[in-house]
Amino acid sequence: MSANDNTSTLKSYVDSATGAVQNVVGSVLGSSGDQAQGQAKQNKGQAEYDASHASIKVPGATVSASGVSKDDPDRAAGSWNQTAGSAKEFVGGLVGSENLKAAGREQNRSGQEQEARGQLNDLSSGIADRVTGTVGSAVAGLTGDRSKQTEYQDQHDAGKTQQRGVEHDLQKQAEAQRRE
Repeated sequence: MSANDNTSTLKSYVDSATGAVQNVVGSVLGSSGDQAQGQAKQNKGQAEYDASHASIKVPGATVSASGVSKDDPDRAAGSWNQTAGSAKEFVGGLVGSENLKAAGREQNRSGQEQEARGQLNDLSSGIADRVTGTVGSAVAGLTGDRSKQTEYQDQHDAGKTQQRGVEHDLQKQAEAQRRE
């Protein structure tokens, strides 16, 4: 994916800001054309922001406009341990077994920690790939090495998808906690 086709949060902020300035200048000068162009840039900036943050979680992976990224195995295993632990805790409560309830709580807690480790691994790896990809692509662009530039852009895009997957999970967890 070339940098021109890539969605960027920074680019969305720049487009929104320049659109707002153009809109204000149009208002001050009484130019409805400048106002309309400014509003169009702001709308484009919002669309770029939305596209940059869009991701879909599927079991074991994240899909975004930048590509597909496989999740760290601890994320799925931790989620499974949480589910199994909750089930044990529920059954222990039904049958009156404090030992089963305690074992379920411990497995649930352990699963939460395991999932968090996997998320941390994916987040740090994603950020590192984005930084390395950005710097490498810039250097390759300066030296004129188009194949390396594409390779580094792909690394950046994979890191972005990996990071968005973690952000998606954390947002979902925060929403679940607010409902409790």
